[in-house]
Amino acid sequence: MTSRSLPRALALGALIATLGTAQAAPDGKQISTQGANGAPACITCHGARGEGNPAAGFPQLAGIGAKYLAEQLEAMANGSRVSPVMAATAKALDPAQQQAVASYYASLPSPLNVDRLAATAMHPVKPADTGAWLATRGAWDKNVPACNQCHGPGGIGVGDNFPALAGQPAAYIAGQLRAWRQGQRPPGPLGLMPAVATRLTDADIDAVSAYYAGLPKAADLLASQANAAEGAKQ
Repeated sequence: MTSRSLPRALALGALIATLGTAQAAPDGKQISTQGANGAPACITCHGARGEGNPAAGFPQLAGIGAKYLAEQLEAMANGSRVSPVMAATAKALDPAQQQAVASYYASLPSPLNVDRLAATAMHPVKPADTGAWLATRGAWDKNVPACNQCHGPGGIGVGDNFPALAGQPAAYIAGQLRAWRQGQRPPGPLGLMPAVATRLTDADIDAVSAYYAGLPKAADLLASQANAAEGAKQ
């Protein structure tokens, strides 16, 4: 080997060594299916495709924004969002792993039929139907805006900060509203959610939570009725 080629060879060897020891970027799908750093696989609770588990109260993750999901993992890891179930898992993941798994779930298709859900916002509701009224009209006597104003028509979700509510388990939605009321979640944009939650009664919380949980089935029923009515005219 010549004196000229020796520095090149040394530089190439150093580069190979560096690449060999560099850690690969975290794989969000792998974390979701196999877990990481002692944390269990996400699919154990949230389903094989991030569809959630309504019976157990575990929320849907598929299609929720990556920024929102990553922020929630960080909040649960640092304790600003109190979650006895998720705290240990969130703490086990480093920031890059949190971001990777958040991006993976954001990339999955949402199980929601957004067109049908959005159409429910135009369906007339009565004040006696507390859940639907709060979701679509709000309670301005309590200075509570309609949930759909931020979370979109039919609770389909809007942007990075307002996740979909439609189809999430009622127990999960109610639990989060009560967590905001008790100061157990970060306030979020403009501190809006604690202000809303503290103005809702327990009955209000249960009603609006049940409304959003049942909304996908209600939307399907309304669509079927509309199709049947259209068919009867032909």
